Amino acid sequence: MQRFKSHVLTVIFFVFSVLASTITASPQVSGTLAPWQAITLLFDGPKCGETSSPNPFSDYRLTVSFIKDTVQLVVPGHFAADGNAAFTSATKGNKWRVYFLPPSAGKWNYSVSFRKGKDIAVKDETGESAEYMDGFSGTLKIKSTRKGANALGKLRYVGTHYLQFAESKTYFLKAGVDAPENLLAYDDFDATPNVGNRRKSWTPHKQDYNADADAYLWGADRSKGKNLLGAIHYLSVKGLNAFSFLTFNVDGDDRNVFPHLLKVDEASYEKEANIKDTNHLWEIYVEHDRFDVSKMDQWEQLFSYGDSKGMFLHFKTQETENNHKMDGGELGRERKLYYRELISRYGHHLAINWNLGEENTQSTGQVQQMASYFHTNDPYQSPIVLHTYPNQHEKVYRPLLGQQSDLQGISIQTKNSDFSLVHGAVHKWVKASKNAGKPWVVAVDEPGDASHALLPDSEDSLHNNARINGLWGTLLAGGYGTEWYFGYKHAHSDLSCEDWRSRDLFWNQCKVALEFFNNHPLPLTEMQSMDTLTSNPNDFVYAKPGEVYLIYSTDGAPIDFEIPAKGFEMTWFNPRSGEYLPVKNTATSSKEIVCPTQQDWLLYLYRP
Repeated sequence: MQRFKSHVLTVIFFVFSVLASTITASPQVSGTLAPWQAITLLFDGPKCGETSSPNPFSDYRLTVSFIKDTVQLVVPGHFAADGNAAFTSATKGNKWRVYFLPPSAGKWNYSVSFRKGKDIAVKDETGESAEYMDGFSGTLKIKSTRKGANALGKLRYVGTHYLQFAESKTYFLKAGVDAPENLLAYDDFDATPNVGNRRKSWTPHKQDYNADADAYLWGADRSKGKNLLGAIHYLSVKGLNAFSFLTFNVDGDDRNVFPHLLKVDEASYEKEANIKDTNHLWEIYVEHDRFDVSKMDQWEQLFSYGDSKGMFLHFKTQETENNHKMDGGELGRERKLYYRELISRYGHHLAINWNLGEENTQSTGQVQQMASYFHTNDPYQSPIVLHTYPNQHEKVYRPLLGQQSDLQGISIQTKNSDFSLVHGAVHKWVKASKNAGKPWVVAVDEPGDASHALLPDSEDSLHNNARINGLWGTLLAGGYGTEWYFGYKHAHSDLSCEDWRSRDLFWNQCKVALEFFNNHPLPLTEMQSMDTLTSNPNDFVYAKPGEVYLIYSTDGAPIDFEIPAKGFEMTWFNPRSGEYLPVKNTATSSKEIVCPTQQDWLLYLYRP
C-alpha cells in the first residue's frame, strides 16, 4: 500500500510539474494586435543578473519563429531583467523579451527556442535546451486595424533609389538632424557618464514637451525624459522627419554613449576618459559582452516616441575612432553580441537604418561581413548603409557596388563649406549603383565641412547655400534626403548642441522641400538627373522625359529649355517659402523662361 501511494504521489508531482512548466512557458503578451504594431512577448526564464554566470547575453539564446502561410520571421530575443527596467532600473530578474512586428493580419503561429551553452548567442550550433519556454508554441491573432504612423508599414529597401513603406507603398524622403552625434548622452538615461561635461539636459526643449509623450516617459515616477521627448516633438512640429545618433562612442569624440556595462564606477571612467590622449577605454574599462538593460530600455522609450511621430531613426553603430575596437575590426564575438542586442531591442521600429560606421575605415571584407550579419539576422530587413570620409568615397564605396555586398545604400559626407560638392556626389553614386545592377538609396547625412556646415540662424539667417546646394542639390540628383551636421567652430555644435531651435529658420526651408515632393504625384523611381537638358551648368534638372521635369535655377538666371509639345502645364515654385507663381514668359527667346526674381526658383513642368 505504501508503494502504491508513493507511485501516486510521483504521478501527481509529475503532472503538476508539467502544468507548472506549461504555465511558465506561456508569455505575457502586450501591445495592439494589429499589423505594424510592435507586440511584446515577455517570458519567464532563468533568473539572471547583468553580471551573473552563465552570462545572460552570450550563454543563452532566445529566438521565436513566427509563421503565417509561407512567411516566416525568426526574431531574436533578449534578457530583460525584471521586464520593467526602464522604470525600475533593475539589473536582475527572470524576464526574457521578444518584440514582434506583424506585417499582416491573420493567425500567426509561433514557436520558441531557448537554448543554452557557452557563447550560444553568437553560434549556429543547436546547443542544449535551457528549458522554461523552450519548445513552447502559441498563436497570435492579428486584427486588420491600422492607425497613425503604423498605417504606413515598415520602411524597406525595395531595389530602387528610394525606400518604400511596406503598407502604403509610398516612397520616403527625409530631412532631419545629424547633430548632435552624442544625442544619447542624456542626463535621464541610466549610467550615462559626463565626460567633458558633454552630457546633456536638453533644457531648451522643455517648452516643447507635449502630452502625447506621457506614455513614453521613464523612471520610477515616470517623469524622466521630458526635455529630450520635447526636442523630438519640436522636430516633428517643424516638419522634420529624421534624427541620428551614435550608439557606441567609446574612445571616440564624446565617449559617453554605449550600451555596455562599465567595469568601474562612472567617476573612475570619467576621470580616465577626460584625459585627451586616452584611447584604451574599451580595452580596460568597458565590459565587452555585458549590457545595461535599463539604459537600453530607456533608449527604447525615446525610439518608440520617435516612431509615434513618424521619425526615421538613424542608428550609427560606431565611428571612425572605434571601428577597429570590437574584435580588431572583424566580425567576431564582441561585434556579434553588440549587433544582436541592437537587432533584438530596436529592429522592430518602423523607419530605421543600420549605419555600419560613421567615417568608416574598415576593410572591404570587414564591411561585407558586417552587412551580411545584419542582412541575415534582422528579421525586419531594415536598410543597411555606410558612411565614410569625403575623400574616401571611391576607395570605400566602389568595391561594395552591386552584388559585391549586402549594402543597400550610402550616407554621404562632403567637405566644402558652401555644400557645392553635394549634387555631383549624389549623382555619381546614384548612377554608379544603378549601372552595377543594384540601385543604392543615397542620402547626404553630413553635407558641408566639419568646421562650419549648417550655421546657426544667428550667423546665417538665409541659408542660401545650404538650401540650394545641400537640400535641393541632393533631392534633384536622386538622393532621398539630408540630415544636417553642425560645425564644431560654432555654437550648438555637433557635440554641444542641446537646442535644435538654433537652426529654426532653415528647418522651415526643409519643410517646404518635403511638402513639395510629398504633395505631387512624382514618378520618383523613374526620374533621373538630367542637368544637360538646359544650357546653364548651374541648373539642376530631375526628370522623366515626356512626363515631368523639375528644373531648378540655382542663380535666378533664365532657364534655357525647349518646352515640350502640347499637354504640359508649368508653374514656378519658391523653395524659400513654398509659394507657387504662374509662369510668365517675357524672354526674347521662345526657349528662355525667366525666373520671377533673381533668386533660386524651381520650374515644375508636368502632364496633368
